[in-house]
Amino acid sequence: MGRGARLLSCSVTGLTVVIVTLALATLVGVVMRRRNGVAREVRGDVERLTSGDIHAELGERATLVQFSTSFCQPCRATRRILGEVAGMVPGVAHVEVDAESRLDLVRSLNILRTPTVLVLDASGRIVKRASGQPRKADVIGALGLAVGE
Repeated sequence: MGRGARLLSCSVTGLTVVIVTLALATLVGVVMRRRNGVAREVRGDVERLTSGDIHAELGERATLVQFSTSFCQPCRATRRILGEVAGMVPGVAHVEVDAESRLDLVRSLNILRTPTVLVLDASGRIVKRASGQPRKADVIGALGLAVGE
């Protein structure tokens, strides 16, 4: 095989690797974007939180618990959304937990990013959770499940 044929073979292989890598990265990006902020079933060791766990009183009907960090840009928008939803529904509290100062709780709940939102029912049972900035409609839907409506 001549030098030109080997060079052509190497460049075709390299191009194939680049194309496959870009396609895989695009697929991963699309999946992550579709899951961002979507409420899903709970995974982790803790199934119920108390007012002592979050250092605040639970809501009479439900509680929206937001885990944030000081450098998190989407946490600000999430704070606004959860505050609005909590204000719309009587008996619902919004509690923000600083993830950096509560690493024990973060680890036990398997929280990997901020913002992470937990929706608790009146007894503190975790009904739903969302990683990333949730949509207002999704929060209202998860809250309806927590209050039993």
